[in-house]
Amino acid sequence: MAEPGRPVRSQGIAGTWPAGRTSSAGGLAPAGLDLWTSLAETLQAWLRAEAGAGRLLPWVPVAFGCGIALYFSADHEPVLWVVATTAIALLLGAALLRRSRLFAPAIMIAAVAAGFAVATWKTVRIAHPVLAKALYSVSLSGFVEARDIRERTDRFVLRVTAMEAQRSDVRLERVRLSVRKGTAPEVGSFVQLKARLMPPLAPVRPGSYDFSRDMFFQGIGASGFAMGAITVAPPPETAGLRLRYAAFMQGLRDAIDARIRATLDGDNRAIATALLTGRRDAITTPVNDAMFISGLGHVLSISGYHMAVVAGVVFFAVRALLALIPGLAAGFAIKKWSAAAALVAAAFYLLLSGAEVATQRSFFMTAVVLIAVMVDRRAITFRTLAVAALIVLAVAPEALVHPSFQMSFAATLGLVALVQIGMPNLFASPDHSATARIAMWGGREIAMLFMASLIAGLATTPYAAFHFHRVTPFGVLANLGAMPVVSALVMPAGLLGLLAAPFGLDSVFWWLMGIGIEWMVAVSRWVAALPGAVGRIPAFGITPLIAASLGIIVLGLLRTPLRWSGALVLLAAILWGLSARQPDILIAGDGASVAVRGRDGYLHLIRTSKDSFLLKEWLAADADPRDAGRASLADGVSCDESGCVTPLADGRLVALALRVDALADDCSRAALVVTARPAPPDCAAMVVDRQRLASQSALALMRRGDGFAVQAVRARGASRPWLPAGAGEGDFDGSLAPKAIAPRIKDATPAETDLQADD
Repeated sequence: MAEPGRPVRSQGIAGTWPAGRTSSAGGLAPAGLDLWTSLAETLQAWLRAEAGAGRLLPWVPVAFGCGIALYFSADHEPVLWVVATTAIALLLGAALLRRSRLFAPAIMIAAVAAGFAVATWKTVRIAHPVLAKALYSVSLSGFVEARDIRERTDRFVLRVTAMEAQRSDVRLERVRLSVRKGTAPEVGSFVQLKARLMPPLAPVRPGSYDFSRDMFFQGIGASGFAMGAITVAPPPETAGLRLRYAAFMQGLRDAIDARIRATLDGDNRAIATALLTGRRDAITTPVNDAMFISGLGHVLSISGYHMAVVAGVVFFAVRALLALIPGLAAGFAIKKWSAAAALVAAAFYLLLSGAEVATQRSFFMTAVVLIAVMVDRRAITFRTLAVAALIVLAVAPEALVHPSFQMSFAATLGLVALVQIGMPNLFASPDHSATARIAMWGGREIAMLFMASLIAGLATTPYAAFHFHRVTPFGVLANLGAMPVVSALVMPAGLLGLLAAPFGLDSVFWWLMGIGIEWMVAVSRWVAALPGAVGRIPAFGITPLIAASLGIIVLGLLRTPLRWSGALVLLAAILWGLSARQPDILIAGDGASVAVRGRDGYLHLIRTSKDSFLLKEWLAADADPRDAGRASLADGVSCDESGCVTPLADGRLVALALRVDALADDCSRAALVVTARPAPPDCAAMVVDRQRLASQSALALMRRGDGFAVQAVRARGASRPWLPAGAGEGDFDGSLAPKAIAPRIKDATPAETDLQADD
């Protein structure tokens, strides 16, 4: 034994020597080597923790979604049998490597291939004709499959059985038609009418949302409006089971709306109907704008929140009622019974609200949670979210590129991370006396609501900025003021109203629902009127959004401090997006509207059409607060019956030629000529004419030297089923450059006034 107070020696090294003085390299190793070694060991420990058991599954839907994203970024439609064979081979290879260290990368690669293959198969399965050019007088016959009651006009979807059009042999399967308010036929009826049909709405500028893609996956090949009367006729064939079901559900929605209408009116009635049936088109524009500006717009769209409230109310109500029966609570699994009842209620709510893709996604997420309760598993976990995401993307891969999917899953990922990681840390000492006193006054619940609103709002901000070009700075304030009332009064009253309607006792519940809706609308109007309530963000490319999505995923899924690398990626994506350069010229796909950025930095509009939607989208994408009716939009624009001219910031002129006889003058004076007519080949100016517009559709031009860099809706050589290649001839590249003009030969003839006598 060593004596007390004497140094202990171990393997010839004094135990009292300073540890930092030792060296395993004979004293030649740098003193900071231990720091780097410790850092490397820490990183390895974090990586091992992130790659531990159960940590792989949440990344599978991420890889699956990457495969779907690759599909939608393709220029041409992939070959189904090739991508399917590749996906199956990679999945089999991953299965064979399940006990190998290569299993994780193998299953990720296989998931990417599977996502690509599923999206390809979905497109092939629903393939249908899409209208390529407008048809002005078309005779249509068919069954009404769906109907929307809107503020100004009504709209319905017609499943076409017969179609006749002059100079066209296209046969569409479904069309969507607008009609005068109150004249939309009943769902399930067989009608005959004449209509004007137009191709599905293509993006109004490069990078904007593609509505034609949405319509394609809904099975709709054209949109338009009815001309003249709509005749209801006996059907030539019996309606199928699907159509009879659609007619029954539409009748049920109409009956619910009629019961609500008997007690409520105006926006209160429209919002109540929207919350219960999903029909939200009757809400007036001021209230709709106030809801979205304040950050309460998510309440109007049936989403995971509504499904959670419906399932939660039914779950706790059924469980409370069963607990009152002696013997049931102790001898039976009433919790599982309650979860089953909640699942049935959520399924009914799905069918009642129309079962749109966004609602299906919400139902699948809720169903996975309820099934987890029924099989004695934890309900709110990353695995639950991963399974729900895989189901949604497998059923509807097109949902990945829809803003509702992106915002919903980003918010849900943030909330799950908050519950699993943040909440235990936030309320780590619930028995502390100060915490207990605050909790007695509801401080804990308020803090949870505040954190949930903040996290969900921050997670959805990149997607709101990308798709809608705005953020909601006071969204947390609006949600704190309105959501408790919506959760505790509006939605429960609506559910009780549905249950009481068959007995005729529902009016009191609609009245209670109206009180809560009035409060929600008042909060939204107050928040929307606050200074700075509208945060406008100019358009930016898809790459910063992908980077932001990666940052959110890393922040949400990782457990170790490595998650904060996601914050760095997110910050870089934000700076990248805010620094995006805006176009100097925007040209509509039909060549009827042009926006030119002047010396003041604002867009000046040459507008010869009445397309207000296009104008609103252009202004929103430019973070321009002006509305479509502002007179300043035409400042600096000079027009006559032949066309219009306006200057660029550098003084060069941009001309929109409306008549052929104006082209000669415009070609000689303007730097850029835009026309929906064929331009003469000897035009001295840079030209965007019918040929180029037919090939590339809408364009965005950015100054590059004396010319322009061109971004087009239709990329060079691209063709997809929902946006076929244009009919224009010619191969146009991504630039416009001034034409080289040969120097003119000077005329040597002197003027008569200059001639002298001796000449």
